[in-house]
Amino acid sequence: MFVAVFSIFAASRKDPLVDMVERVHAGFFATGLGEPTVRFRLSDPPLSAEIAAVQTIAGTKRVSSIARVLKRWPELEHFARTTGSVGPGRAEVRAMSNVTEAGTVEAVDFAILREIAAGVPKSFPCHAIDLHFSVPAFSDGPPLPAAPDLQTLRGLMRAGVDIGAGHPTSPGISVHDKWWVDGRQRSLAALRVVEADPQAKKLPEPPADVAALLAACGKVRKTVQVPMVAAPAAAAPAAAPHPGGLPQPLDDAIRAVVREHRAGMSELLATLPHDLPYQVESVAATASGESPGTGPKKPDLVRAFAPLGYDCRGESGSFRLQRRTPGNLTVRLQVDVGSWGSSVTAFMQVIGMVNGHAFKATLPLHASRGAVRGDVRGVELPSQFPIGGAERWRQITDNLATLNRSFVPEIEAISGPSPEWFRPEQT
Repeated sequence: MFVAVFSIFAASRKDPLVDMVERVHAGFFATGLGEPTVRFRLSDPPLSAEIAAVQTIAGTKRVSSIARVLKRWPELEHFARTTGSVGPGRAEVRAMSNVTEAGTVEAVDFAILREIAAGVPKSFPCHAIDLHFSVPAFSDGPPLPAAPDLQTLRGLMRAGVDIGAGHPTSPGISVHDKWWVDGRQRSLAALRVVEADPQAKKLPEPPADVAALLAACGKVRKTVQVPMVAAPAAAAPAAAPHPGGLPQPLDDAIRAVVREHRAGMSELLATLPHDLPYQVESVAATASGESPGTGPKKPDLVRAFAPLGYDCRGESGSFRLQRRTPGNLTVRLQVDVGSWGSSVTAFMQVIGMVNGHAFKATLPLHASRGAVRGDVRGVELPSQFPIGGAERWRQITDNLATLNRSFVPEIEAISGPSPEWFRPEQT
C-alpha cells in the first residue's frame, strides 16, 4: 500500500518570498537531486460586477499582477487564462499557470519565476502565488496528476490537509503566499508518497538526499498521513492520494455505532456528574473590564483529560485533545470556546485504518442536557453552550470527559488494530 506523508514546515511571512523560493530551489542541487520540475500559479483577486461597482464608488484603483507580469515578460501570454464566470454572485479570476489543460507542465525559466517572487507583493501584489518543486525521488508510487479532481480535494481536506494554505497535492515541495485581511500568509509544505507495510512499526525513512532537502526546509510543524488509493496499472491514470472507503460491512457496522450513540445521547446525558442549565446563572463579579467567561480554559481541560491519556494543544479559542488507543487508533477531541471564551462546542473523532483504508467516526459531544437545542430525524444536535464562570467551566470539562468512555471501545472492537505507524496528524 502507499501512504501520502505531508510535512508542514514553519514559514515566516517576515522573510522575503524570494529567499524561501531560492532556498528550496538551491536545495535540490545541493543535495544532488538535480533540476526540479517547477509548477507555478499566479492569480489576481476575484472580480465580479458587484466588486467592480464598489471599487468605482470608493475610488479604489485595481492593480492586476498578471498584466504587470505580461508587460515585462510578454512571452508568458499563453499561460494566462480567466476562470469562473460573470453574473450575480459570481466572480471571474485572472490567473497564470504553466500547467496545461491536459495536465502537463510546460517548462519556464526559473530566473523569471525568481524575479516574479522577488516582486511579491510590492511590484506584483497578487492575490496568491504557488510554486511547486518536484523530482521522481519524492514518490515510491505511481505518478499523480498535477491538478486533482474535486472528490480528491474534499478527501484531502477531511483528512486534515489544508489545500487553501497551499499544501501540495502531488509529490514535491510547495511554496505558497497569498493575501489576507491581516497581511500576507505564507506556507511551506512537502509531500512524499511512500510504500508502507501494515505490519511494520515505522514508515520507511526517506532517501538520504530527500531527507537532507527536507531538513534544509526548516522545522517541521506538523505531519499528516493519508492512505493513497491508486487506480490499477491497467486502468485510468492514478488518482491523487485520498482516504479510501472501507469494506461495506465494516463501514455499515461503524456507522451503526455512531447512529446508536447519537440516538441514545439523551440517556447518556442523564448520567453526567453535573446537570447544568442552558441559562447561565449570575456569577460573582469579575475584575474590571472582564466578562464572566474570561480566564484560562486549558488548565481544566488538562486536569480532566490528562488522566485519560490525552495531550492538549492550543492556548485560546480552540483546543485539540488527542490520544492513542492500545490498537493504534487515534482519538481526537475538538473543543472550541470561541474568540471570547464565552461558549463551548465539542466533538470527538475516532480515526483508524483497516486493510489500507482509513476511516473517521465522528460524534458530537454535549456539555449537558441543556446543550441539546433541537433534533434532526430524531438525532439531537448540540449548539453553543454558555460557559459562565470558572466553576461552571470546571463542571463542563468533567461532563465532556465522561462522555467519551463507551464510544471508543465499541469502534475499536469493530475495526481492530491499525498499523503501528499510522498517525493521521501529528504536531
